[in-house]
Amino acid sequence: SRGCHLITSDITKAVKDELPKIKVGLANLFIQHTSASLTVNENADPDVRRDMEVALNKIVPAQWNRDGTFRHTLEGDDDMPGHVKSSLMGPSLTIPIRNGRLALGTWQGIYLNEHRDQG
Repeated sequence: SRGCHLITSDITKAVKDELPKIKVGLANLFIQHTSASLTVNENADPDVRRDMEVALNKIVPAQWNRDGTFRHTLEGDDDMPGHVKSSLMGPSLTIPIRNGRLALGTWQGIYLNEHRDQG
């Protein structure tokens, strides 16, 4: 569903058998989706995820799909804005691994950002 979703625990569960074996390394995460993105941000306050969604909608408003700003409009009001947001935030992350753990900061988490209602 649309929004900024905290997925750190999903990632660590997916690699739970391999991660503890790595002393020093890098985890590369990539999403094959043209209207979604990955980012690292605060994991403590859920208002941050809501505020990120609000900010992204102000940076790239859906109305641009209706006012002539965008030409790629056949897939819905949120499609081209979703592509732009995905490009701004990016489809991949590289996270250090240290002593069998993702070396994220105390308040950092991995976000999956879905920029469309029908993503």
